[in-house]
Amino acid sequence: MRILGTGSTAAKKIVTNDDLAKTMETSDEWIRERTGIAQRHVAEADESPATLGAEASRRAIEMAKLSAEDIDLILVATASSMQRVPSISCQIQAIIGAANAACIDVNAACAGFMTALTMADAYLKAGAFNKVLVIGTETLSDMVDWTDRTSCILFGDGAGAVVVTAGGNDLIYSLGADGTKGDALSCQIGAGVVMDGKEVYRFATRTVPICMKDAMDKAGITPADIDVFLLHQANIRIIEAIAKSMKEPMEKFPVNIANYGNMSSASIPVLLDEQVRAGKINAGDRIIMSGFGAGLTYGACILVWS
Repeated sequence: MRILGTGSTAAKKIVTNDDLAKTMETSDEWIRERTGIAQRHVAEADESPATLGAEASRRAIEMAKLSAEDIDLILVATASSMQRVPSISCQIQAIIGAANAACIDVNAACAGFMTALTMADAYLKAGAFNKVLVIGTETLSDMVDWTDRTSCILFGDGAGAVVVTAGGNDLIYSLGADGTKGDALSCQIGAGVVMDGKEVYRFATRTVPICMKDAMDKAGITPADIDVFLLHQANIRIIEAIAKSMKEPMEKFPVNIANYGNMSSASIPVLLDEQVRAGKINAGDRIIMSGFGAGLTYGACILVWS
């Protein structure tokens, strides 16, 4: 699988930690120290997972030097759909004019982009499709309780996308889930996010290194062979703990959580797009991406940038 283009966007409205401190008992220092988050983007009435996903898709398609009509499959990772049908992928198809694309939504929460990317790889290897648009898009602000300072401080709204095709190097991956611990992070529509922060931390710091090492073993490499670790931006403490477990420097672990917060399935493709556009990922770089979250789900993918 080869990535032809990347794109990303975030909701227009920015809510800082100081803004939250005006309405609840918290502070910028308290939030930064525990999460690494300084601000988050919050969708307004004219923004949705579909509109954000469409904008990120346009940018990815433009980088790929393609048109929307060239896309023959749209895979959307999202946990933010507030309606059963039509799917977010069908809505994005209509917005961008990808008339030739089949559409599928995937809900694996914060591991959703990894899951959708591996699905794209399988479809491409099977010869079923040629140009696949893979999107992670979320408006988690619609789902949180804005009076709960333990959860609302964490989440933000945005979207990231990639256009992929066959060719390049193999995508090596490891996926998994532990449904027995699903209650550690859950969300009922209209009830807000319920999270056991300590359990999620233990899960992420224990499971993600194992998952990444499994993918590396399949690829026949070690952590030292990885040039860039792109992790789900859930909490800076989790990322630092995983880097320590990998015995690799934080310089290999780019972060943007301070600007966006936790964007679930959107966080990895947004981070990837920022790194690509900043010229920090170059041909031949070996990248590992890893997502983890509600379900509890987890996944890791290794690819060589071409």
